[in-house]
Amino acid sequence: MKGLFCRAGVSDAEPKFVIQETSLPEVLGSHQVRVQVKACGLSPLDLKLLDDVGIQRDLIPVGREVAGVVLQVGPKVSFFQPEDEVVGILPLDSPCSGLCDVIDIDEHYLVQKPEKLSSVCVAAALRDGLCAYTALHTHARMAAGHTLLVMDGASSFGLMCIQLACYHGVKVLTTSHSPQKHTFLEQLRPSVARVIKAYNGSSDLLPQVLEETGGLGVDIAIDSGVRLQEVEESEETKLFPHKHDIISVLGVGGHWVTSHQDLQLDPPDCRLLHLKSASVSFLNPEVWTASSAQQGRYLHILKDIVEKMSAGVLRPQPEEAVPLYEATVAMETVQRHQKKKAVVQL
Repeated sequence: MKGLFCRAGVSDAEPKFVIQETSLPEVLGSHQVRVQVKACGLSPLDLKLLDDVGIQRDLIPVGREVAGVVLQVGPKVSFFQPEDEVVGILPLDSPCSGLCDVIDIDEHYLVQKPEKLSSVCVAAALRDGLCAYTALHTHARMAAGHTLLVMDGASSFGLMCIQLACYHGVKVLTTSHSPQKHTFLEQLRPSVARVIKAYNGSSDLLPQVLEETGGLGVDIAIDSGVRLQEVEESEETKLFPHKHDIISVLGVGGHWVTSHQDLQLDPPDCRLLHLKSASVSFLNPEVWTASSAQQGRYLHILKDIVEKMSAGVLRPQPEEAVPLYEATVAMETVQRHQKKKAVVQL
């Protein structure tokens, strides 16, 4: 059978994505489950992270968010049986590509998929749901009555944050990156308290947040990237808020959850955080599968996400599925960040 793999480029060369023949072992491991894949989500590969955790391979499997049907279970598997519909995220060191027809995966990375939830929908949105849950619950300890600022609320991750926060009685403010996204966010139900323009050189984030919060600032701020310098070259980073703006909008005891891996805080930034008794957390959803220390908690989170999707609490924007023969092109587009994500239907 065939799977999609990444051949990492030398130094700064672009990685190449190739379809390769692969096979599964004859015998299943004690706690392994053999799954026929129905849909697989594609997200950008973080090659630096793989290198940091010591995963070095000539061919790196691609496609880790999977939904499918159990074909066979190992002798010690207790959670699943054949014909169960399941969903999960393959660990970083998995030898399987999620785009193979059939994969082997440890039962502790899977949860049951509710019957009325489509495989394509859950494979496309599972990772963003996990990121939103990790940011709001694990890092920020979100509670009813809190005020939340979500940057780029129309992104798949931002939308999950907004919907999860609204469900828990949190007041939500968000920023929009284009007129179309602004209209989309203003029409969201349940509605957000305020949509702030971040395009056309608009820089009134701080006054609008302070006006909406009575001068107190927000309890939680979640970014999708930040500017470290006042002047940025690329078009994409122009839409990001400056790090000082995010610190300024935090209230006393506020919490900033950042996706920026190389964040640099200068002494004045740290001083302002100290004055507010505020904190910064780094969002890295890979820690759940990279360590088994909180496996039970991770499975509880996955189960809660798919149940909330099934109940309509989390309503991801529909992602058009691409066929397997277009997977290589789709992954190249995702890796170049020309598209946030893609989903392949098998």
